[in-house]
Amino acid sequence: MSLQDKAKQLDEQFPTHKELFAFPTFESMGLKDPAQRADSSKKTLLSPVNYLCGNSLGLMPKSTVEAVNNELKAWAMRGVESHFRHPMESDGLTNWVNIDLPVIPLLAEIVGAKEQEVACMGTLTMNLNSLLCSFYQPTGSRYKILFEKHAFPSDYYAMLNQVKLHGYNEEALIQLAPRKGEFFLKTEDILETIENEGESIAVVCFSGIQYYTGQYFDIARITEAAHVKGCVVGWDLAHAVGNVDLQLHEWNVDFAAWCSYKYLNSGPGGIGGIFVHERLFHDQQWKPRLAGWWGNNSSVRFKMLEQFDPIPGALGFRQSNPSVIDVVSLRSSLETYKKCGGIKALREKSKALTKYLETLLENSIYYRDAEHSLDAKPHFNIITPSNPDSRGAQLSLLFAPHYQDSQKNVMQSIFKFLNERGVICDDRKPDVIRLAPVPSYNSFSDCYDSVKLLNEAFEQYAD
Repeated sequence: MSLQDKAKQLDEQFPTHKELFAFPTFESMGLKDPAQRADSSKKTLLSPVNYLCGNSLGLMPKSTVEAVNNELKAWAMRGVESHFRHPMESDGLTNWVNIDLPVIPLLAEIVGAKEQEVACMGTLTMNLNSLLCSFYQPTGSRYKILFEKHAFPSDYYAMLNQVKLHGYNEEALIQLAPRKGEFFLKTEDILETIENEGESIAVVCFSGIQYYTGQYFDIARITEAAHVKGCVVGWDLAHAVGNVDLQLHEWNVDFAAWCSYKYLNSGPGGIGGIFVHERLFHDQQWKPRLAGWWGNNSSVRFKMLEQFDPIPGALGFRQSNPSVIDVVSLRSSLETYKKCGGIKALREKSKALTKYLETLLENSIYYRDAEHSLDAKPHFNIITPSNPDSRGAQLSLLFAPHYQDSQKNVMQSIFKFLNERGVICDDRKPDVIRLAPVPSYNSFSDCYDSVKLLNEAFEQYAD
């Protein structure tokens, strides 16, 4: 069976829910009419592009338009009174004062949590900083933070400034890097570091999925090992939430933060979320935090009392009333997840989808494995783990050789070729392209067509 026929077979086996999402077209992207290209004659200006960029910004669910418009109507019809008297309450819409509450059970299901352990609030780095303020409590002997080298820069800034706020310098940061010549961390190296240095570590805080390589860390094992040594464990789930089947409660994670505009499709800059394990709520005295009135006892919130009585659970970590537009955008997307079969079914398809993409790439004559990655001819290799359980939807391709001249550089030439022909992915300069087929709206045929164009891009580059 050819790889193209295999794509058709897999598309029959695994449903794709493209009809639920708004796709950019060649026309809307300002691209050249594909019918005028010999390599893409079957497409027109109105054809959807191949969108493999859900790891950066997910596509908009079509239902989001109505959800947002309903709240704009409510604002127009009743203004401030929509907080307590929503004009469409009888149609199932929520008063603004409780706008985020219907999202909680949907989020809890996505991250494998109890409802009281989850809150919809803030943005990723704001939430991470907020949680670290509560959970990073250094002592004379236990004051270090362990995380990965080359974490997303925003995470590094947060960790660095947390230790500085407590009077320490950069030496309080332990950053683990992959072994020489390798691209991703081995779990045993993380566990060894925890074993050897755990008594000096206050917080362990890795990314659930590493943004650059796409590595999916073993959250359960790392969390357990860190707890044995007395460390608090948090996770940045920006690239993991909505991508893999998380079980934060079962894995005994202390805290986690995430954004929602990638695989959760909530829109650019959409509202984030947090997780705090329920066992941390059983103390008689509440944990100090960055506090605000939206985390206070809701029954007395509008009495404006100078008495902080936090709501039990993660909701007590909220600070301000959330953006109504952001929340309903997230809700519409999370409801779309259910229409697509839920996170478990989507993860099953995602593993098959990414494996098929990997097979296509490895069959390219321009692919090199790690042993042959020093080839002087233009080529690429895959720097994402090959084990499906150690990655999400993303495959990161490293292109070589590198030239300082952007007109000659392999990656930039390939990226430009793909983009002009409707393959929307993202680059990480100087030499990486990330491809992320999303199971809810990408098909196996999307992957086949994209890799076909990748090979054509190399052929043009060689010419």
